[in-house]
Amino acid sequence: MYREDDDVFSKPVRAGKRTYFFDVKSTRGNNDFYLTITESKRRNNPDGSFAYDKHKIFLYKEDFEKFAEGFAEVVDYIKNQCFGGVIPRRPEGEDEELSSQVAFDDL
Repeated sequence: MYREDDDVFSKPVRAGKRTYFFDVKSTRGNNDFYLTITESKRRNNPDGSFAYDKHKIFLYKEDFEKFAEGFAEVVDYIKNQCFGGVIPRRPEGEDEELSSQVAFDDL
């Protein structure tokens, strides 16, 4: 069965080694819409070639509000509760006095 392109809108977000794609798609009857969120990360193969690992979730309109509320709550928690005790990395060559501390990026 032939189907026309169901993409309505796409927003790629590059974030370090990953790219996130927020894609608005239409349903088969073109009378409803949903969101796909795709994480794409480039992976280097041992032979020098590369491939992309992709993970996708589908988010339907009836779940938008609860998803947004949960997402905002988790992001606020991380910003307010988790970053308070993280010691920022020092530029290379600075005193390694606190070498027993582990930076967030090391995890």
